[in-house]
Amino acid sequence: MVTMDIDSESTATSIDENTENFCENPTRDTLAEGLMGLIKPTVDQLDERVRATRISQLELKQCIEGLNEELKKISESQQFSVDLDTYVKKLINAKQRVTVLSNILQNAQDRLNRVHASIDKEVVKRKVILNNVIEEETPSSSS
Repeated sequence: MVTMDIDSESTATSIDENTENFCENPTRDTLAEGLMGLIKPTVDQLDERVRATRISQLELKQCIEGLNEELKKISESQQFSVDLDTYVKKLINAKQRVTVLSNILQNAQDRLNRVHASIDKEVVKRKVILNNVIEEETPSSSS
């Protein structure tokens, strides 16, 4: 009977096991830093634009609500009946669409915040690795 223990051993390595080898490839490090430098400003800019759009959506929602209230007051104060129901329904539909868009933007904002946090963690991790490599090389270069 042939045992498969030797052949079936996993050769997969974890990220932690390859951390030592990570800084040994300056091309990969430079490429990774370049990609991080490209992605982070874009994520930051997108994050700011989503935030500004959400604020605009909330302001629009408040304006629609205020207009709706004003139209109700005007309708109630008129001696004769003006058919504003059609316009009120349009405003309510617009308000619902603004609410849906606001929810979509909130979800996008949350995802961007997670990406941003992930980028920050990766930057810190790379700085720690780089500092460790520099500290290891410093004593050997002074000898």
